[in-house]
Order: sequence, then C-alpha cells, then structure tokens
Amino acid sequence: MMKKDQRTDVAGEKDREKWMARFQVRLAMQPGVDRAVVLQGVKDVTVHCADTGEHPRTAFGDPDACAVQAAARLVPADRVAGARQRNAVVDALDSVLKKAGHVAGL
Repeated sequence: MMKKDQRTDVAGEKDREKWMARFQVRLAMQPGVDRAVVLQGVKDVTVHCADTGEHPRTAFGDPDACAVQAAARLVPADRVAGARQRNAVVDALDSVLKKAGHVAGL
C-alpha cells in the first residue's frame, strides 16, 4: 500500500510542476510582463495552494487562462499598451525586412 501512495504522490507532484511550468511560460509571454510579475504570479499560486492544499488545476483551472488573468491583474494597463505598441512596430519592421529580402533575392 505504501508504494502506491508514494507513486500517487510523485505523479501528483509532477503534474503540479507541469502546471506551474506552463503557467510561468504563458505568463511571461503576456504583454508587459517582466520577471517581477512572473515571480508574483508564481508566489500567489504557490501560497494559495500551500494554504488550501489544493492542486493548482483545481484552484485556478487551465494554466493558460490563469496566466492571462494574472497578467491582467498584475500588469498596469499603460505598460500593456506600450508593450503591444512595441510589438506591433517590431512586427511591421520584420515584415518589411522579409519583403526587402525577397525583392533583393536574399
């Protein structure tokens, strides 16, 4: 019986780690998110789960959706707007460079 409980614990811990890793990556990909925001988001989830004993999936659902919600809560709107504007400029420049490369035969 002990081995089955240990395997269940190991499997549950691996699932928690996978959920947290995906949450961190998806949170980091959100506009305006920096290291401090990712650390705060991870801390919020970790503290809640430690206090309640819940699995993050049970408490917060899908890690992708949770990351979007955490970014919306933790990142000021003006910083998100600035990041989106910078991303749009970079995308436009990338597109122009690709077209120029095709024209030049590069």
